[in-house]
Amino acid sequence: MPHPAAPAPGKLPFVVWMLAAGTFLMGTTEFVIAGILPDIAPDLGTSVSHAGLLVTAFAVGMILGGPTMALATLRLPQRLTLVLALTVFAAGHILAALTSSFTVVLAARFVTALATGAFWAVGFVIATAAAGPANATRAVSVMMGGLTLANVVGVPAGSLAGHITGWRGLFWVLAALAALAAAVIGRFLPRTPQRARVSVRDEIRALRQGRLWLALAAAVLIMGGVLATYTYITPLLTDRTGIPAGAVPLVLVAFGAGALGGTAIGGRFGDRRPMATTIPAAAATALALLALIPLSTTPPAAVTLIFLMALTGFTINPVVTALAVRFAGDAPTLASALTTSAYNTGIAAGSALAGQALASSLGVTGPALIGALFTGLTLLPLIALATTARRGPARSVTQNSPDAQIPAPRQTTEATSTRS
Repeated sequence: MPHPAAPAPGKLPFVVWMLAAGTFLMGTTEFVIAGILPDIAPDLGTSVSHAGLLVTAFAVGMILGGPTMALATLRLPQRLTLVLALTVFAAGHILAALTSSFTVVLAARFVTALATGAFWAVGFVIATAAAGPANATRAVSVMMGGLTLANVVGVPAGSLAGHITGWRGLFWVLAALAALAAAVIGRFLPRTPQRARVSVRDEIRALRQGRLWLALAAAVLIMGGVLATYTYITPLLTDRTGIPAGAVPLVLVAFGAGALGGTAIGGRFGDRRPMATTIPAAAATALALLALIPLSTTPPAAVTLIFLMALTGFTINPVVTALAVRFAGDAPTLASALTTSAYNTGIAAGSALAGQALASSLGVTGPALIGALFTGLTLLPLIALATTARRGPARSVTQNSPDAQIPAPRQTTEATSTRS
């Protein structure tokens, strides 16, 4: 049966926006917990530092669970996988809201992370296939925009709601929203009898692509660099820049605005010239972080550089995600899951090293130095990818080149939803 024509350049199908709403919800859950730990800890009879394991459990669940759940659900219809992921996500929040045991809440967070990993892995594949070759990276950028918007809007709103209603009330709201999202996706994402014939062996065989690992390395390094700095941005702003603690959220809004803009820029230009988009962006991010070290004593310069760090750093994310899915060919689900693991690995590694730098003689500028190192190293896999596009005598840019227009993986009926 022939597939419907892909949407024209610049037009995205409705399913991409549904998936972005899902990533917004799940991104809110991942990051809002940090703002309500002081409320959770005494209610569960533990310390705030111990309650921080709820953040760790989610990160570990995303790193390990994304690829695992991608393979475990490989033979399920994609619509069913998304609905099941959202259902488990909702159930995890309900369980956490009902229990008084910290251990149970910890387990619920881990299971919720598994569901989130499954949703993102399948969601990226559906989004790129539904959008078609001309819009694959833009579709990824819209999904990632949901995650960025979660940090800018969802986390502050969720933290406020948690303080007003209690953390259990917030978890009930998140569970209800997940159930609503499951119902909407179950209703509007078309059903197909089965996925394209891809086996677990096909998915694993796709990992032999060296270019795939270069894209994943870029994902680890760029996210590690930006988040290394962002995680410890408050002490830099208050202790060195002299910005009052009450004004720090305004700077974080500037960071979020830059991240949203960068994600949109990556989606806009990454389909046509992925390497020409990402290499200058990585270089600009490293330079912004290096400049932040001496110039962070001046508030206007510090805020501007933080905005630019987010703008250029987040430009890279949708492009390398779309490249990873593309390099996997007709077996993209595991590769998509590994991009989620790569981002979370970068966050964990970058934040850990930045914390060590903060505690060292480098002080509050240490995290920015670690961030500059990570983002500078991002150039290595990106340049290696660009080099593969130019191998061979007088070879033109083709569909197999990293700088060719990014095609989507083979479509299935599920990925061809009603166009918006």
